[in-house]
Amino acid sequence: MSDTIRAELFKLRKRPTAWVLLATAVVLSQIFGYLIPYLSYRTGDAQTVGGNVPRGDVLASTLPDQLVINSIGGFPVFAGALALVLGALMFGGEYGWGTVKTLLTQRPGRISVLSGQLVALGAALFVGVAVLFALSAASSLGIALAENQAADWPTVTDLAAGFGAGWLVLAMWASLGAVLGVTLRSVALPIGLGVVWVLGIENLVSAMAGSVLTALRPLRDVLPGVNAGSLVGAVMPDRVIDPPPGVTSSVAEPRALLTLLCYLVVCAAVAAWTSHRRDVV
Repeated sequence: MSDTIRAELFKLRKRPTAWVLLATAVVLSQIFGYLIPYLSYRTGDAQTVGGNVPRGDVLASTLPDQLVINSIGGFPVFAGALALVLGALMFGGEYGWGTVKTLLTQRPGRISVLSGQLVALGAALFVGVAVLFALSAASSLGIALAENQAADWPTVTDLAAGFGAGWLVLAMWASLGAVLGVTLRSVALPIGLGVVWVLGIENLVSAMAGSVLTALRPLRDVLPGVNAGSLVGAVMPDRVIDPPPGVTSSVAEPRALLTLLCYLVVCAAVAAWTSHRRDVV
């Protein structure tokens, strides 16, 4: 399996799509976490921004003590959709390119190949989360120095909790993309279904469960995005301004953590069963 892991990591390094997805996540994180709030602070009214948010709070939301929320605040929705695309591309692409048969003739069995791909995907997501944290730290420090503000960093415990939660959320979305790619043996359809689910269906169900149709709340509380948002919200309690879209408190932290872990296990099991039992042609 170690050879498969090295091979998958090598392929990810050589594929422009993986770098484009990482660059997209970085750009979105920097624009919505730092650029827009800082420009709003610099160009807003004397006391408030947008008519109701104090300018001091807008600036405070970009400082180093808000590193965790600015790094992983977009993971339940936007970065999660990108992770799902990466999982679908990595696993479904082998079928679309016709390389899965060649891959399976290189000695490792199907389960070994799939396990190596999952480990490589998790390692790639770990690097991606680390890059986002590092760039967010640099941006927040730059703003603090430019505005003569104190650079009070989160504790090591808070950073570790935020990093772990962020990785788990992305791993969950990527595993859903992977199981769709293996099951449907394609790329376009899994990406289409996954993105529609992340950006459309979940938001619709959550909105209806919170307003006109409360009977949907049990269903809402097991949705992947709701649990991802609840876990992210639980590890960043000290927020200066309102949380990003998708970050909620609908589910308690232990249940959210357990639900995401269950999604990981179930997705891996379904992908393994599908890969083992179905023909590759």
